[in-house]
Amino acid sequence: MSNPLPGPCGKGAHPQTHLAGFSGLLQADAYAGLNPLNEEGHIREVGCMAHARRKIHDIHVRHPSPTTTEALHRIGGLYAIETDIRGRPAEERQQVRETRSRPVLNSLECWIREKLTTLSRQADTAKAFDYLMNHRQALCYYASGGWAEIDNNIAENALRVVSLGRKNYLFMGSDSGGERAALMYTLIGSCKLNGVEPEAYLRHVLAIIADHPINKIKDLLPWNLNIPKE
Repeated sequence: MSNPLPGPCGKGAHPQTHLAGFSGLLQADAYAGLNPLNEEGHIREVGCMAHARRKIHDIHVRHPSPTTTEALHRIGGLYAIETDIRGRPAEERQQVRETRSRPVLNSLECWIREKLTTLSRQADTAKAFDYLMNHRQALCYYASGGWAEIDNNIAENALRVVSLGRKNYLFMGSDSGGERAALMYTLIGSCKLNGVEPEAYLRHVLAIIADHPINKIKDLLPWNLNIPKE
């Protein structure tokens, strides 16, 4: 989940309203507006390792050092494990993470604590490490199970088209127009995530939906529908 737009939603009002009543895992990049949700107890915060890594990587690009090199190497090891288990059942992912990822995470934490004793508190690297330490529980949560991802890049990539569209056409015309656009973005994004060609899906659904029973509308969701080949 990416940070909302500036304005009223910058205080977290929209996410808090949208997720009222939700119970489960919420993966984000430590956006402060979500804190009230995380504190209510029915939502478990899951951090984004890519966000933590990016803070170190940006420093490394400007001023590479043995410390930033080592940090990126250690985090890279965590991603290598994720590559090995991508697409595997949740139970298997959990087992691998407990046996392989957890020791790496523990070692990374100990190493960062040691490095922080040698760095100026005002140094950019120290600030990047502070982010990791301050949010370590959320960042490490993925390793305790098999359902969460190491980062929320999948969601961020899906939302990139929204940002690109906003730059291209600027306006939705009204709040209701924005809500309809959000529905279409969600539907098309779901098609892509499920390997369904969006244009073929929309063409087929629009052709049959008028005669489709309303109580079976879920049959038309991208992951349920078999689209005949043209």
